[in-house]
Amino acid sequence: MKYSYSAIKKASLLSLALLSPAILAADYDTVILNGRVIDPETQFDSIANVGIKDNQIVTITTDAISGNKTIDATGKVVAPGFIDVHAHGQNIGDYRMQAMQGVTTMLELESGVLPISDWYETQGEKGLPLNYGAAAGWTYARIATFTDTEPKATATYFQQAQSSDDWKMDIATPEQQDKILKLIEQGLDEGGLGIGVNAGYAPGHGQKEYYALAELAAERGVATYTHVRYASNTEPQSSFEAVKELIGNAAITGAHMHLCHINSTSLKDIDTILPMVERAKDQGINVTVGAYPYGAASTVVGAAMFQGEGWRERMGSTAENFQLGKERMTEEQLADYQENNPGTFIVWHFLDENNPQDLAKLDASILSPDVLIESDEMFWMHMDEEGHVDNYEGDEWPLPQDLFSHPRSNGTFAKVLRVYVRERGLLSMSEALRKMTLMPAQLLEDFVPQMKRKGRIQENMDADIVVFDPETITDVGTYQDPNHPAVGVHWLLVNGEIVVNNTELDTTVKAGQPIRREQK
Repeated sequence: MKYSYSAIKKASLLSLALLSPAILAADYDTVILNGRVIDPETQFDSIANVGIKDNQIVTITTDAISGNKTIDATGKVVAPGFIDVHAHGQNIGDYRMQAMQGVTTMLELESGVLPISDWYETQGEKGLPLNYGAAAGWTYARIATFTDTEPKATATYFQQAQSSDDWKMDIATPEQQDKILKLIEQGLDEGGLGIGVNAGYAPGHGQKEYYALAELAAERGVATYTHVRYASNTEPQSSFEAVKELIGNAAITGAHMHLCHINSTSLKDIDTILPMVERAKDQGINVTVGAYPYGAASTVVGAAMFQGEGWRERMGSTAENFQLGKERMTEEQLADYQENNPGTFIVWHFLDENNPQDLAKLDASILSPDVLIESDEMFWMHMDEEGHVDNYEGDEWPLPQDLFSHPRSNGTFAKVLRVYVRERGLLSMSEALRKMTLMPAQLLEDFVPQMKRKGRIQENMDADIVVFDPETITDVGTYQDPNHPAVGVHWLLVNGEIVVNNTELDTTVKAGQPIRREQK
């Protein structure tokens, strides 16, 4: 009997494979073996092996597999990488700190930026370890319009504008509103991930302007991401009123509107605001919600919400609630910084997590099935001897010891797993992971096709994967001493590349890819 050359070759390869299982290594670039694989979408939760090739998950199986690189995940959880949709620090050190707690995609949606093309180009040149993306920033459009400048896609542009009040407090003329909307449309045309509406920093804008933003989002089929205009426990101009405005705009226009950090937005009124949001969702209104597991926010000291008569009473705060660097502020310091350095970032303690009543309010936002986890991650900063604060843009790793930030910047996701899953048992592992992976992906996937392949451990999905020890994953940074990476993440893969290798960050890996809508 005669055999063709191709048949002989095929038979030879098959016999070699049977004789030497190592030959199968060519089938996978990397394998993750013997881990507890959890996929929140399919509710798969079992000990299994994961095979990765060409930046994608190729197989999830109980069969023996091998690859060019092998990760032994025995005793570890293998989950989709965490997706942070609310991250402000966009320098390489910020991304590295996030990697250490299991984040694989880091997006600036609440504030957003402008111009979008400039921002993506700059981020692409940094060699980032994680996926990145941004929304078109409404505050940037407002600053540019009221100051008659070209927007710059930097945090400094936003910080320096804090010394001006017109863009924060004045109603736009029809001509100004038209320019604001055109700048945002340009950002959407350039691939922006929706519209960032940081209204808390410009609370004097008109209701018609916010409504126009919702109309634009509905017309373009994207979401808005709003830090609502007011922060107050009492009426008028209360947090309740501001959230009600967001819901009303979503209901009337049909826009998808995301409410950022409902924990800090609500202050101590979460018991009223959260049920209102949940009822809106039950009515089919397209509102989504995020929160972070801390009783303190981070903001600029000159923010509009800290101005005017009675702000202390409305917000239940004094200078003692503000932390500059590692120390609480005095009233004298607060007055000085608000006058002379209004763009300085501070930590604002609005709840006391050691107080059971306050902790219950924080728990309500984290435990609601409708609330996803977002960090509101902040820049890592340096303060000189004269008290001037600068954002750190270097690439030193570990970060220089004198830098500070809010501990949510490097601990949000690790804290949820430590506190709410392991220590207090208030969330199952699968539910916590759903809030940190699948829900953020679903927030965007209707208008950002890339996100349909993220937030899942399934075949043909992107190999954005975290492997962590459920018994040791921990946020280490504190308010007084924040500059410590989280621990417990043993491996982190971004687009199939190993960014964290056996608990150590590999600073040579530049695996991040842009998350971006199709450009016009």
